[in-house]
Amino acid sequence: MTTSIPRPDALAPTSPEAGTALIAQLAKELYAEFRRGSPGTADGKEVPAGTGTSEGLAGAYPTGANPVTPPVHPGVPPATSSASGNGAAGSGADRVPAFYFLHEPGAVGLSRVPAIAHVPSPSPTPVFDVERVRSAFPALHQAVNGRPLIWLDNAATTHKPQAVIDATSQFYRRDNSNIHRAAHALAARATDLYEAGREKVQKFLGAADAREIVFVRGTTEAINLVAQTFGRKFIGAGDEILLSTMEHHANIVPWQLLAEQTGAVIRVAPINDRGELILEQFAALLGSRTRLVSITHVANALGTVNPVEQIIALAHAHGIPVLVDGAQSVPHLPVNVQALDADFFVFSGHKIFGPTGIGVLYGQSKWLEQLPPYQGGGNMIRDVTFARTTYQSHPQKFEAGTPDIAGVVGLGAALDYVQGLGLPAIAAYEHELLAHATDALASVPGLRPIGTAVNKASVLSFVIPGIPAEDVGRHLDKHGIAVRSGHHCAQPAVRRFGLESTVRPSLAFYNTREEVHELVRVLQLLPKP
Repeated sequence: MTTSIPRPDALAPTSPEAGTALIAQLAKELYAEFRRGSPGTADGKEVPAGTGTSEGLAGAYPTGANPVTPPVHPGVPPATSSASGNGAAGSGADRVPAFYFLHEPGAVGLSRVPAIAHVPSPSPTPVFDVERVRSAFPALHQAVNGRPLIWLDNAATTHKPQAVIDATSQFYRRDNSNIHRAAHALAARATDLYEAGREKVQKFLGAADAREIVFVRGTTEAINLVAQTFGRKFIGAGDEILLSTMEHHANIVPWQLLAEQTGAVIRVAPINDRGELILEQFAALLGSRTRLVSITHVANALGTVNPVEQIIALAHAHGIPVLVDGAQSVPHLPVNVQALDADFFVFSGHKIFGPTGIGVLYGQSKWLEQLPPYQGGGNMIRDVTFARTTYQSHPQKFEAGTPDIAGVVGLGAALDYVQGLGLPAIAAYEHELLAHATDALASVPGLRPIGTAVNKASVLSFVIPGIPAEDVGRHLDKHGIAVRSGHHCAQPAVRRFGLESTVRPSLAFYNTREEVHELVRVLQLLPKP
């Protein structure tokens, strides 16, 4: 017999993620400025937006607003084809992907915008000084196999700015102590730094209270924590957990373990040929036995940006809580967990330019108050006898033992760095770079993009038929270009496209057009299959 999940009397209204309007405006200005300096589209003319809706998501997109064909870029051969609806090379201009922050101001979810190439820039375009940014990342300035390193494996992990390296190093040089358990000066300093890191995460995510932030080793441990606390308390035999086909293994295996322990059932929402969640089928899987939805915000193998506002609203309409895997979203777009009304939100520090081994679980207080401890040990207790133990309240209840204090300090420095650059500016720059790279890769003979969602982030997965993905990865590495080749810990997503592996270049704000050009040049040196 399991405890029933509290059901809300009424669904609170949701709102777009904070910063959407500003991001869209910056993107429009940046793209408009770029268009004024570019040679135009492949035929030298502006291409008007098309019309129509996206199959498999009827009603999710307005008609009359498809993206336009990206321009030809200097130094890159014009594209001869664009991505078609089935993820293979096609001939129509109406399938060029748009990107995650190009919603109309005030729009929610997956809505598209009119052709931004026709929008005049009302003010000077903000300049994103990528060379200044790159100078802050020591690891980028090295040679690999005699070539300058081109790091295009950012979806796996990001490099660290000097500010993060310095903050972590200074903690060990000056402030190293355990926390919460001593009266001396170093313990006080270490405790202050640790709790200041918690407050930085609270503000970064827009959480209501710093006590809603739990520090863990990463996204994987955060999901396991929820599975073994919420899952063991609220999910029993015959109950259902709803996932999607595009999930990372870290958002599949913990639920399988829970299902084996409890007799629960895992349901899987399908995706279409572009790698987009089929929203109607997701909604149809929500039922009286659904106890939790666990969904990725941005798919690591495909780049798809899920409409998490709509997903959460649909689930909450049935009284079902939602966990959002934000590992791939927080480096690329603003997140406000209160605006989303997410019950749980998780991410890893190393994906957002912070240290490895540190991550975050955000949980609404109403849930964290009810959940039992995940592990036992020091720091999470009020009193221990051999008869019984009483526990601290959250978040300490979930932070047994000595935490990664230096990791929290480094994560705080990483969030400071990202917010100093500004996520709107980062997003605008990354959009232009992703559009440029999408167009440029189309010039590689035989290349088939995998993941052509209308709304996507900085992932450029592809295959070249006849050449194993691992061989492509090794070829690029010989030229100093680091990409990921394999299944990306997302085998169900990759197999949805009839594949076992793909090549996955993935971008960050420190990548450049010149690096994209070199990627394309080296790919064109591959021997013909």
